[in-house]
Amino acid sequence: MTILLVVLQMLLYVLLAPLLVGWIRKVKAVLQNRRGASLLQPYRDLYKLFGKEARMAHTASPLFRAAPYIVFTATWLAAAAVPLFVTQLATAGIADIIAIAGLLALARFFLALAGMDVGTAFGGMGASREMLVSALAEPAMLLAIFALVMTVHSTNLATLVDYQLTASVLRPSYLFALSALVLVAIAETGRIPVDNPSTHLELTMIHEAMILEYSGRHLALMEWAAQLKLLLYGALLVNVFFPWGIARQGDPGALASGLFFVMLKLAALGVLLAVSETVLAKMRLFRAPAFLNLALLLGLLGMLSTVVLEVGL
Repeated sequence: MTILLVVLQMLLYVLLAPLLVGWIRKVKAVLQNRRGASLLQPYRDLYKLFGKEARMAHTASPLFRAAPYIVFTATWLAAAAVPLFVTQLATAGIADIIAIAGLLALARFFLALAGMDVGTAFGGMGASREMLVSALAEPAMLLAIFALVMTVHSTNLATLVDYQLTASVLRPSYLFALSALVLVAIAETGRIPVDNPSTHLELTMIHEAMILEYSGRHLALMEWAAQLKLLLYGALLVNVFFPWGIARQGDPGALASGLFFVMLKLAALGVLLAVSETVLAKMRLFRAPAFLNLALLLGLLGMLSTVVLEVGL
């Protein structure tokens, strides 16, 4: 039963990731007085790309061909380690935040290499910008999570979520950690105000610049991996800080309730993200370090608050 739940969670991640993107686009269209595309449009885009021939530059190396598969697989494995609707899984023992950060770093590394492989100016520019963002975002993410795991004395996400379900102490460090992780998620997933996922302007794009030379199934895998990363951070936010409703055992009723509540929370998170992207404008690139330094500061304050509270208790 636990093996089946692991497979089900992995399938739900790849199936729900395009739906979350479609939901955010639909809400943004409504807020901007537009009709907008269907919720299923991301699925149609992926289907269309998988049906097209993958064209590559003559200067592309085998790394350029292998990168989409590595990026997608690493991102999928990282997402599958984050509890989605149940905590007691066969893979709960490896759902470690350090392992998840390592898998995301592996995907980012090959994404940046693929951007530079062909030798275009856009690819190199996007790769350098991606490394700038990730160098500041990754420490901030770890500090934010460490502010939480210091109370549990474990970096295991399943243990952390179980503790959050039973904890009765409201800690100020949680607010700092939540704020830091929200800022990191915005930067890591390429959302406004750090990046604009719908633009192709050479002066502003980060993620799009690295995949500009891809087409066909390779581009589909890159786009799908980006959608998975958005769902990963969404599940991390709603299940770690708002774990109510998540199932703790394999009872069918609890599983159905956990799936319903996580979809409800992800829908609410998508609405908040759509609202923020509607009212905010994209910042200039040189302001991104200040944005992520704020996340780093908030994560550090969260850790210090946890230490002070532990000493006080």
